[in-house]
Amino acid sequence: MSETAPILPVTRKEMESMGWDTCDIILVTGDAYIDHPSFGAALIGRHLESMGYRVGIIPQPDICSPDDLLRLGAPKLFVGITSGAMDSMVNHYTSLNRIRSNDAYSEGGKPGKRPDRALLKYVNLTQRVMPGIPIVIGGIEASLRRFSHYDYWSDRVRKSILLDTKASILVYGMGERAIAEIADALSSGRDIHGIRGTAVYTSLKALEGIDSGNHIELPSHEEVSSSSEAFMKMTKLLESEISPYSGSAVIQRADSRAVIVYPPQYPLSTDEMDRVYELPYSREPHPIYTDEIPAFRMIQNSITVVRGCAGGCSFCALGLHQGKLISSRSLASVTREVEAIKGKRYFAGTITDLGGPTANLYGLGCAGAAALEKCRRYSCLYPDICENFRTDHKPYIELLDAVAEISGVRNVFVSSGIRHDVALRDTGFIEKLVRDNVSGYLKIAPEHFAPEVLELMRKPSPDLWRRFKELFERISGEAGSDQYIEPYILVAFPGCDLNHMYKTADELRRQNMRPEKSQIFLPTPMTMATAMYHTGINPETGMQIYVARKPSHKRRQIEVLPGHSREKSRK
Repeated sequence: MSETAPILPVTRKEMESMGWDTCDIILVTGDAYIDHPSFGAALIGRHLESMGYRVGIIPQPDICSPDDLLRLGAPKLFVGITSGAMDSMVNHYTSLNRIRSNDAYSEGGKPGKRPDRALLKYVNLTQRVMPGIPIVIGGIEASLRRFSHYDYWSDRVRKSILLDTKASILVYGMGERAIAEIADALSSGRDIHGIRGTAVYTSLKALEGIDSGNHIELPSHEEVSSSSEAFMKMTKLLESEISPYSGSAVIQRADSRAVIVYPPQYPLSTDEMDRVYELPYSREPHPIYTDEIPAFRMIQNSITVVRGCAGGCSFCALGLHQGKLISSRSLASVTREVEAIKGKRYFAGTITDLGGPTANLYGLGCAGAAALEKCRRYSCLYPDICENFRTDHKPYIELLDAVAEISGVRNVFVSSGIRHDVALRDTGFIEKLVRDNVSGYLKIAPEHFAPEVLELMRKPSPDLWRRFKELFERISGEAGSDQYIEPYILVAFPGCDLNHMYKTADELRRQNMRPEKSQIFLPTPMTMATAMYHTGINPETGMQIYVARKPSHKRRQIEVLPGHSREKSRK
């Protein structure tokens, strides 16, 4: 069993201080290395370490210097590569395709520490300097590019990133189980094919020996590249296969090869979630950094308590990456993590968030075990909340109260956003939230107010938003609290024209609200909204929809919102 490292080594000197002559596994990441469970490389690294492997990390390697990637030598088992917490192209470019001026995941927030298409470049460099070493790719960039996908930045359909990189295997989703199985297989000399939550590629000749009854086949890369209808068909098929309980293996042909994507891994149990998040993280950036890393400042006093998102919004990649099924940690595990934070230099008495993708889905999820085996809904919440989906917020209320009672904790806030349609099923939770757990602003994402656009987004009716807002303001007034809802608005969404934006702007004015966060739609790989952007097809009707593609048209839509610096009067 390997000794637990105070922090996973990033230099040869740190390896030698542990008494290692080599690593079993090296993880390469496009982010700065922060030893905290909110960062994927640290979580996967500590998870592998807990299984007895010697794990090193190479953060943000210099791709112009092959020696930088060899700083820890070659590993015994494999190199795991991720572009980081964000797709590298999303990290670098805005929705208007302008270069971003900062990178929250780099020291000092400085851009330029990772290349464009980081995953591809890191793999190519690794193959050159470590020939013959198995390469495992994972993280959000790999996960959402596992099939043929529309790439906004090149404005074309690209092949699976597995084919472009020629990596040994791709891990999609959160990855703890899959990476453990891969490490176990490689350490014992077994085949790595057939692992849930992974993708591999093979020749078309080898594909002939696969039982067609155990998988579904997508339209080929050549078909989806040349036909909008085939691209939309592919996207709809993928949505129907995202459940680990009812999903099948999926195959897609491309040139003389084929990608085989095995069904998703099952979500972690509460005990498994607890164990992963309570590994011996230092909860600090690596000592090599002397300047602040903005992403760490944002999460240093927050705690992840829930995973997965049941919403199925057409623009959101969470369901395609983390899955729609909810996993929650135990109250005891969360309170132990609070105790660990209390001793840190940066803790001043406030837990800034007890959340995850959607905070108030903690403790919720499907109550019908038998239904899971057959369910193919892309959303548990749209067009209506499923009758099998629990909406009692009692577990989350108990968690918020328990953390608030810990000595040294003065405030417990919810800052990662909530689903207001689910919250309205338990108004006692809303009262508790508004009175005790709002720091002044509560993030809610109505996204839009034009019903036609909300249908394409798969977001709830504006009537539910109005009900929630009225309740929030009434309870805040009764409590004598000066606090507000911070609405998020998504602009230039596929199917949204200027008239739809005027409807949204008029609604915001009636409610006397100015959205602090309004964002132009950015097409990210694999989502249904991106398929709509690329094809101009409404997935429900098959009819053509308007798509704002020109930057000037996108800017015009955002300029009509109240409070915008270039807001113009309606003509």
